[in-house]
Amino acid sequence: MWPFYSIFSAVAAETPAPLILPDSVQKAKFAETVRKLADFDFNEFLRNMASELLWVAIKIVIALAIYFIGRWIVHRLVKLLDAAFERRKVDTSLRMFLRKTVRIVFSLILLMIVVQTLGVNVTSLIALFSAATLAIGMALSGTAQNFAGGVMILLMKPYRVGDYISAQGQSGTVREIKLFSTVITTTDNQTIYIPNNSIATAIIDNYSTAEQRRVEWTVGISYGDDVDVARAAILDILNADARVLKEPAAVVWVAALADSSVNLSVRAWTLNADYWDVFFENNERFYKELPARGINFPFPQMDVHVKQE
Repeated sequence: MWPFYSIFSAVAAETPAPLILPDSVQKAKFAETVRKLADFDFNEFLRNMASELLWVAIKIVIALAIYFIGRWIVHRLVKLLDAAFERRKVDTSLRMFLRKTVRIVFSLILLMIVVQTLGVNVTSLIALFSAATLAIGMALSGTAQNFAGGVMILLMKPYRVGDYISAQGQSGTVREIKLFSTVITTTDNQTIYIPNNSIATAIIDNYSTAEQRRVEWTVGISYGDDVDVARAAILDILNADARVLKEPAAVVWVAALADSSVNLSVRAWTLNADYWDVFFENNERFYKELPARGINFPFPQMDVHVKQE
């Protein structure tokens, strides 16, 4: 037991004892603290605080003034940009894209100016914003691809606002080309948003690029009916429609000898805006007027031959 007691005594001897200040030093420090409290000028403190608060209030007022004036300037700048685009006949979709881009960029610049006016270190804020943008960009790589797809659409112009298109299994009129998506309205007034990345790399059917469009019908007549009579009757119906163009002229050909009918392919040209009206209305006229000219529409039928053994 004695060796352990010797080791413990040695360690205890090497451990320094806590520093205990003499009473005179403690009293001197306490007296110094009391003197500082006694010499504290509360009125001066209030004046300094009021001055600081006044300066902060002035900075807030200046920042608000800069913000509202800056918003007015950005609004005017966008209107001037719109007027310049209108004079130069810039494409509507490109105009909308540039207007939004300019508004966002100048709004960010205005925000930085306001923040700097309030006394915030803009350099650190920009560095933080850049790091956050990089992280968000890596997380939202698909969104960045949609933005790039929107830029490609505006540069290549496969369609414009107002065009009727079919893409990605959807058909409708293009209402707006946004930064990340294209907005189309279907014929039954549904609004569909198609990501720009997918539509930029897809096959697009644009029905609005040409002024004229060919309308095509398939009319089945009975076997035994006179094809020349049917052709003349169909051409008379089409020539009576002022919306059907005379050049190129309408044509009627025998397209197929089907199981139950002789199928005639009818082709005529009309203006793009009249396509559907011409198609549906003349479809109905074929059904109503051809039987009066001796042309019959056959029902599907099958001949059965019974062989007796």
